[in-house]
Amino acid sequence: MKTKLLSPGGKEVIIGDNLPTVLIGERINPFGKGPIKGALTSGNMKPIREEALQQVEAGADILNVSVNAFGIDERLVLSRVVSEIIKTVDVPLCLESRNPAALEETLQLGCGKPIISSVTGEDRVLEEILPLVKKYNTAVIALASDTVGIPKEPLRRLEIVKCIVERADEIGIVREDVLVDGLAESSAINDKAAIVTLETMKIIKRALGVNLILGASNVSFGLPNRTVINAVFLSMAIQVGLTCAIANAAKMKPYILAADLLMGLDQKARHYTSYYRKLKSVSPH
Repeated sequence: MKTKLLSPGGKEVIIGDNLPTVLIGERINPFGKGPIKGALTSGNMKPIREEALQQVEAGADILNVSVNAFGIDERLVLSRVVSEIIKTVDVPLCLESRNPAALEETLQLGCGKPIISSVTGEDRVLEEILPLVKKYNTAVIALASDTVGIPKEPLRRLEIVKCIVERADEIGIVREDVLVDGLAESSAINDKAAIVTLETMKIIKRALGVNLILGASNVSFGLPNRTVINAVFLSMAIQVGLTCAIANAAKMKPYILAADLLMGLDQKARHYTSYYRKLKSVSPH
């Protein structure tokens, strides 16, 4: 199963089995520390451009873009932010929004073939977002949750994902363009959270054959030294079939490359060695 994405400039990124894990840089969002939220509210796009460039230089293959927060007009801001990113870097985008008006306004800019993140099993979300996926020929992330929330049982998560995939099939969205997120929850709250996510990933892969995506950092929420937890969790997820990770590129890229290498996904260690040659070439002497 291969999901092919395009940047606005035509750069192709392929997500698929037996390929190196694709990394989506997560840091353009209004949450957490840093100047991004201020930029989104003030209209000063310099921090956005700088963050986009830094993430790509750190090894992000795709950039996630989220502007949804209290006090921000998503319809106006999402398209403006994406326009600035397109001028700055040439990588595919992952548009994190469930606002159909904001998405359509942004997709009309000419975004190549991006990912829309995300749809749940809720009828309203499916009815509003899936037609945009079809109309603009994007990929889409299906979340294993519905109106009740995130189930604790892997088989229930599979049922929800199956319903989403069937709805996508009905309107002609090809299976290759549906990425499934089995959902990570904090291990600080539930000590079985990571095990449930990994089991969910395994059964979804067996049942549907789709590409698997994961926002890994949720697993460490509320815990110290989150980088270590996230790195170990991502390595475990790659072992059970993860093909795309949403993470902090600067912190997680080395661990993802190492996991790919040890899992036989990096032929002749080309990606691993290339990454470190690049680091050496830009480091001060």
